Amino acid sequence: MTFALKEFADCCATPLYLMGGRRPWSPGYYTAKKAAISKSIDHGLLRSDAPLPPGYGISIDERVVEYPWVFSQLPSAPGTMLDAGSALNYRHLVERLPLDKTRLTVMTLSPEKQAFWQRSISYVFGDLRKTDFATGTFDVVVSVSTIEHIGLDNTLLYTKDKSKNESDSAGFAAAVREFRRILKPGGLCLITVPFGQRGIHGWYQVFDCTLLQQVVEAFAPARHDIEYFGYSAQGWHRAEPKDIANARFFDVHEGKPLDVDRAAGARGVACLRLVA
Repeated sequence: MTFALKEFADCCATPLYLMGGRRPWSPGYYTAKKAAISKSIDHGLLRSDAPLPPGYGISIDERVVEYPWVFSQLPSAPGTMLDAGSALNYRHLVERLPLDKTRLTVMTLSPEKQAFWQRSISYVFGDLRKTDFATGTFDVVVSVSTIEHIGLDNTLLYTKDKSKNESDSAGFAAAVREFRRILKPGGLCLITVPFGQRGIHGWYQVFDCTLLQQVVEAFAPARHDIEYFGYSAQGWHRAEPKDIANARFFDVHEGKPLDVDRAAGARGVACLRLVA
């Protein structure tokens, strides 16, 4: 079944999703998540430091804050941009301003299920810890929920290459240094990661303040900012790191029942804005 057919089937299932209690990852979930993200981006929800609306993103995973945050940080004319990890490779994102005006390169481990060659998007396959891009290639590097997988077991979801089943929990630092190298002077790097109770969980790890400091040190920015978001049964909200220091990740791939808060993934997210 093609990606378009899957999208259509999920769209048709949306009424059942809404009537069935909005269960994460059930049929109709993807369509509801896409609608919430698109609305947030179009309304500029995260362009200010204002609190998120009550009930925002209940039962929706962390992309509902990560994507609007990234769009809120992008300049109106991004120039050359690298999507480090292919998290932006969706039609409802690449066709939105200002992303549709950038010269976008997507780098990931293996071919994606959908590609947008007609939009002049370039696709490169390889390891973010060591790329073939020249120094100072990009104006912007965006890495949405990617570096927490680098150096760990990427064979579960992202590639069949058995050599990518690793146990290097510090591998993210090499990728962050590479982001710095391939950015132009003054360039912008946007990184998001799950935040909370530190731990390595096979195919991903959760960052805490110590690991975030390692990210900053690896990049060595001229300046940087970090914003935090937390999830509860009342939805997503802005947070202080101390308030989500013990946040735990709900991993749908473990096959466990939903928790009472109906979390669909991370319960804490850190969003880093780093200027080269």
